[in-house]
Amino acid sequence: QGTIHPFTPRPSFIRMLKREIISVLQIPEAKKICLFLIFNIISTVILLLWCHATNSMALTAYTYLTIFDIFSILTCLISLWVQIQRPSPAFSFGYERFEVLAVFASTMLAQLGSFFIFKESVEALLQQPEIHTGRLLVGTVFACFVHLLVTFGVNNRAMNHTAAASSSSWLQEHVSDMSESLCSVVPGLRKMLLPRVNPFLLIALTGGVLLFITYILIDTKLYYSADTWAAVGIAIMMFGTMAPMSIYTAKILLQTTPSHILGQLDKVLREASTLDGVLEFRQEHFWTLSFGSLAGSVQVRVRRDADEQLVLAHVYSRLSNLVSLLTIQIFKDDWTR
Repeated sequence: QGTIHPFTPRPSFIRMLKREIISVLQIPEAKKICLFLIFNIISTVILLLWCHATNSMALTAYTYLTIFDIFSILTCLISLWVQIQRPSPAFSFGYERFEVLAVFASTMLAQLGSFFIFKESVEALLQQPEIHTGRLLVGTVFACFVHLLVTFGVNNRAMNHTAAASSSSWLQEHVSDMSESLCSVVPGLRKMLLPRVNPFLLIALTGGVLLFITYILIDTKLYYSADTWAAVGIAIMMFGTMAPMSIYTAKILLQTTPSHILGQLDKVLREASTLDGVLEFRQEHFWTLSFGSLAGSVQVRVRRDADEQLVLAHVYSRLSNLVSLLTIQIFKDDWTR
């Protein structure tokens, strides 16, 4: 007689994590992304050693871009994991919000890193240390190469969508103003510079320019404070670049309705309210489920003599063009109330 176990034991977290990692690694694209991840981690360790050797706060701030790239690559792996998952009773809409949460966490950690750099820079201004320029320029070029390689070498759907859909940072707006003036003189640059430059490319180039100027000032004038001011500038640019993306993903996590969809939803609901048999809409709620995916629910009160299936089909056909995951509840008018 064996022991009867009425409840099957749940697998441990480590075992579940191992199983999910193995399932993701079976995707051919995931193996390529893991190679980028390993390369990025090794490069970041080398850069941090060079930061310690040069005693440069600006190079440390610039290296934080490669640390952000590590979280960006992990977000890309989470996106692949989401694609192979199916809805479950606990997550009836699927697991797509996990990649939204991953982007939000990555951008928030980058902003926390910029606060740390700003704090350390203020302390360095009070007692400016000596900066060794031996590997400063080499580290700048290497960090820029690693960051651009990861940015354009990995197809990060979540990050690319967030960078394109979020509002422009102050740095992008200033560069766009200058680009419009430049494109009026050289029209051939319009496709590359307008409507706005990729924010990850922009912060890499501007940070690299600041470090190059720092190298020249220290090498020729021994102006060590230039390194600290460059670190402050990179930290401010990092915060300004990541803040719009954090706000965009936070609105998705808070289940808000996109502002650019409100007008279209109001128009469609007004048109649907004129359908034969429809009396009113109640408890309309529409929200962004994930990147490019809108969910919604609505209650429709109809006449007692109305055909419920016909009204349901008409309302669904009107709203389904905007809302991909739609729940409609039809109930008939109660004359007894």
